[in-house]
Amino acid sequence: MARIEAVFFDVGEVLIDETREYGTWADWLGVPRHTFSAVFGAVIAQGKDYRETFQVFRPGFDLAVERELRAAAGQPESFSEENLYSDARPCFQALQSSGLRVGLAGNQTARAEQILKALELPVDVIGTSDGWGVEKPSPEFFDRVVEEAGVPASSVLYVGDRLDNDISPAQDAGIATALVRRGPWGHILRKPEVEERCLFLLDSLAELPARVAAHNADHS
Repeated sequence: MARIEAVFFDVGEVLIDETREYGTWADWLGVPRHTFSAVFGAVIAQGKDYRETFQVFRPGFDLAVERELRAAAGQPESFSEENLYSDARPCFQALQSSGLRVGLAGNQTARAEQILKALELPVDVIGTSDGWGVEKPSPEFFDRVVEEAGVPASSVLYVGDRLDNDISPAQDAGIATALVRRGPWGHILRKPEVEERCLFLLDSLAELPARVAAHNADHS
């Protein structure tokens, strides 16, 4: 096992608590928030794409089109500092201060990328599927992560909340992984064979800097 020289993070439910955002989608659809959440969880538990949730309430729903309609109506998708998980910024800062390259890499829109940049997070790289032109779980996405890291894949750690979209494809690319168990996917999805291959299993990002430091001390 190599030393970790770069740490990249997924965005949704790793950095950003998406509770508010999915609540606004329930409002847009005109359904109670708890009903939307229940169906959302059921869709995930069945191993389906989360976007199938919208189809339950409005068959033929086109997420990209609806994003534009929301923006035109003055209700664009958005998040701010208050939606950041409290452990995220300190974690990034600690890792960066220890000399590691830190990045964000997630399936996010161009609008989300601009919001992330405006937050002035202590990271070296901000990459999104819109900006890169590839999205998880494609191998090309994780090839780009390694490219942006500037070190061999074995020296990159990818931190995600989804075993299917984050952890498994990163492992297939030869990248070390850390699963943070929060958000819908972090609590609902279970794949023991994938979890066992994780370098770290986390309940909070606050744990990560010390875990990485200990790992690197053992692989100096």
